[in-house]
Amino acid sequence: MSTRGFRVGTNPCRLRLALPGLRWLLGLWLFLGLQATPSAAFYLPGLAPVNFCEATRETATCKSSIALFVNRLDSTESVLPYEYNTFDFCQASGKKNPSENLGQVLFGERITSSPYKFSFNKTETCRKVCVKSYDKGNDHHKKKLAFLKKGIQLNYQHHWIIDNMPVIWCHVIEDGKYCTTGFPIGCFITKDGTAKDVCAIRPEFNKSNTFYLFNHVDIIITYHKESERNWSTARLVAARLDPQSYKHSDENHLTCSGPPMEIPGEDTDKMNVTYTYSVRFEENRSIRWASRWDYILESMPHTNIQWFSIMNSFVIALFLSGMVAMILLRTLHRDIIRYNQTNSEGIQEDFGWKLVHGDVFRPPRNRMLLSAFLGQGTQVLIMTFITLFLACFGFLSPANRGALMTCAVVLWVLLGTPAGYVSARMYKTLKGVNWKTNFLLTALLCPGSHQMYFMFGFLFLVFIILLITCSEATVLLCYFHLCAEDYRWWWRAFFTSSFTAVYLFIYAVHYFFSKLQITGFASSILYFGYTMVIVLIFFLFTGTIGFFSCFWFITKIYSVVKVD
Repeated sequence: MSTRGFRVGTNPCRLRLALPGLRWLLGLWLFLGLQATPSAAFYLPGLAPVNFCEATRETATCKSSIALFVNRLDSTESVLPYEYNTFDFCQASGKKNPSENLGQVLFGERITSSPYKFSFNKTETCRKVCVKSYDKGNDHHKKKLAFLKKGIQLNYQHHWIIDNMPVIWCHVIEDGKYCTTGFPIGCFITKDGTAKDVCAIRPEFNKSNTFYLFNHVDIIITYHKESERNWSTARLVAARLDPQSYKHSDENHLTCSGPPMEIPGEDTDKMNVTYTYSVRFEENRSIRWASRWDYILESMPHTNIQWFSIMNSFVIALFLSGMVAMILLRTLHRDIIRYNQTNSEGIQEDFGWKLVHGDVFRPPRNRMLLSAFLGQGTQVLIMTFITLFLACFGFLSPANRGALMTCAVVLWVLLGTPAGYVSARMYKTLKGVNWKTNFLLTALLCPGSHQMYFMFGFLFLVFIILLITCSEATVLLCYFHLCAEDYRWWWRAFFTSSFTAVYLFIYAVHYFFSKLQITGFASSILYFGYTMVIVLIFFLFTGTIGFFSCFWFITKIYSVVKVD
């Protein structure tokens, strides 16, 4: 790698960081585990490259063997994930499970070795991996085959990893090319001839009441020769595959062609399934190792849709900013001047929002619950901001698996102190006395979150827009509320912005019935359970933003008005 610097290609902010700009990171070495040598550049944690070369040139710093690891299988139609070994696929002879950090364990990742082994720059065509046999008379075989068909019916997806990169699958749809980091076990056609999932785009899959198994993969590994002095070494920059279905009639003479691998919907007497693969290597001189994750993000067309949504949100935020600015600069300024004026007798008249100045800081009902909400909301707010800030600059890259979740959990634990302080301080301000109950309620109120989103640039922009929108909308409505001479603003300020969680819940319910095809009682319970956790966190997060914005606003306007 060039000593001039590097580009972090795993985050959508697409920022270039040079080595002089990284000097401020020296103080974070002990925390982040950064290491550097006189002959090497700086690398973010978990992102050190691996050099590959052909078998005849293998050395201690350059290896020829490329291992393919497999992760858990999941589905959009079922919330329950399964480990790779749960299905009756080919198993590795010597299993090697990479060490998993806290984030990976909480994510539920189960990465294990696979029997797919490659040698760098060596083309393999129709290579046999294993053969699975199923006999109708064997109950164990029947259960394994039935579970495999159930996985196909629920559209479970493989997730393969090569050199810490997800292997992507690209296919053509009506709107163009679509790429995803997983590929299905197979697809099926119902008894009435309806093609499900991938079967709808594969014309060779046309038999009713039949399951089609993808028992062959064509793998393409792209590499880039980074060194200008030693062209015998290379680094992997992309990995793609194309799943295929072939019915191998003779496992000793494989051709990887012919009719697809069919599994009848009804029980069959005896059936053999031969798993095969082909692999080839391609050189690409334009993609550097530091940018190798870019092709995954750029190949997903829904990023354009998200930019459009962000622009709409940004316009709304500008509109709200204009309204709030108009009120603060015109209406509020005029009110303050009028309130500070006295009549001919030297008496200052109280009306409007000044009329309630004696009651505006009166403690509200349920002060303990409000204090606990604000403490937990502060914890979520600070954790979200720090995590997104670090992720947007590439420190929590998806290439460093589990780092995002680990960071979030560590921050969540450490931020329990400011959460307790905010809650206790607010509870004391509201003249509360049951501090032990307040302490326990703040600590146990909010549970933790297990799914993550990796488009950090989009997420950080939306986060900032959400902060602005919640703050301005709450301040605006709080001002109108005080002008109506109603001093009970505490809970109103919290609920004004936290009501966004209700819209989130309604959309989650709509998404469940309109977009997802989740079947099974357990999957439905898990979906709505996680949904309620997210809604609660969003409720606390947005409510805290609105409350403190309104609190600051009220404190300011009453501090500039004469109070007799």
